[in-house]
Amino acid sequence: MNKIESALQRTTDTRALEIGVGAMRKAPAMFRALFGDSRAVIVADTTTYEVAGRDAEGYFVEAGIPMERAHIFDDPHLYAEWSFVEQLENYLKTVDAVAVAVGSGVINDLTKLVSAHLGRKYMVIGTAASMDGYTAYGASITFEGNKQTFDCPAPCGMVLDPVISAAAPKEMSASGYADLIAKIPAGADWMIADALGVEKLDEFSFGLVQNGLRDALSAPAAVYDGDVEMTEKLAEGLIMSGFAMQALQSSRPASGTEHQFSHCWDMENLCYNGEHVSHGFKVGIGTLASTASLEFLLDEADIEHLDIDACVARWKTWEQTEQDIYRIFEGKQGHIARALVETKGKYVDSDGLRRQLETLKSVWPQLKERIRAQIIPFDEVYASLKAVGAPYEPEMIGVTRERFRRTFGYIPYMRSRFTNIDILFRCGLMERIDEKLFGKGGIWEVK
Repeated sequence: MNKIESALQRTTDTRALEIGVGAMRKAPAMFRALFGDSRAVIVADTTTYEVAGRDAEGYFVEAGIPMERAHIFDDPHLYAEWSFVEQLENYLKTVDAVAVAVGSGVINDLTKLVSAHLGRKYMVIGTAASMDGYTAYGASITFEGNKQTFDCPAPCGMVLDPVISAAAPKEMSASGYADLIAKIPAGADWMIADALGVEKLDEFSFGLVQNGLRDALSAPAAVYDGDVEMTEKLAEGLIMSGFAMQALQSSRPASGTEHQFSHCWDMENLCYNGEHVSHGFKVGIGTLASTASLEFLLDEADIEHLDIDACVARWKTWEQTEQDIYRIFEGKQGHIARALVETKGKYVDSDGLRRQLETLKSVWPQLKERIRAQIIPFDEVYASLKAVGAPYEPEMIGVTRERFRRTFGYIPYMRSRFTNIDILFRCGLMERIDEKLFGKGGIWEVK
């Protein structure tokens, strides 16, 4: 049994995957196998319809599958926002057909959520190796100004031809590469949570993401140049990450500290040069921060000699932590509301902190070596992002170093998921890591 077959046995929604050169010609047979005699309707935008939608529609017609008129978004500023959900839903509710999303993140998420609203299944034909959300449970949609993940099933089937994806705009593959390299520190974060008894590591889901990951990341310049073979490896790595999230019904296999930067900037509606910054690009900068944090833990934190009594003595009560949240996020009501809920979800009292730190200290000699073997060195991550055409400095996504510094300070409060920054926070090392990253001579020195 190969990796894809093994993954499909554990997924909750997706039952079929075709990836490879010429895969799109197999889409009609997949549709029939999944949906029988149902009618089909293509959902695309003006670009993806010309790139793949028109051909897909032709293949479906040749196969005798009845088609409804395609829904083609023509707004040049299309993104995953609620008004476009309503637009698509208003059309699809008028036809009795299974949607075939043709596109990447935006088209897939819009179709995924609307199909769920209508109680229907759907399939997707991917046009770019740009993110891991194709096969993930849930859709990321901006609603009332805030990016939110709405529960909805993943596609029943997916088709991706790497020839099409390799010819996509370079920034799309670069975004996908940045999203994929994030799985490296995310894996280390899960190791930490597992070792401390906070969140058990699921070997199947972990392996689905991590096995073959370094090979998929091995040639960023080739991805930039549109190499079909490396683009296929990139796409498969992203799809496997989505399958892992499906299998576990959680984003934990693919998301750690680095994604928390993206979540925070999503809440702040981060734009650069008038455009929304892609998920992968935000996560790529977060990956650099998470990698730097992990290297600090390995090389400078001296966990073996941690003074647990001192850590417990300075640990704040929940009431004091609440006050800190109101102070840190003053004027940011959305951040405050989220931080109160998320921080409470992982807060422990002083006795709980002592137990966690005693466990950390006892497992650190072995855990330290596992983390070191897991991560890619900071300089290599930086060089890889640069080679693939992704942002490698925060200013390249419109984040000043001062803002990056503030965001780093927000991270311990932004999500209940336990990550490497929670170790720094519990050990009282946030000031030291802040100085290391943003102080004089730091990686992102704030002048």
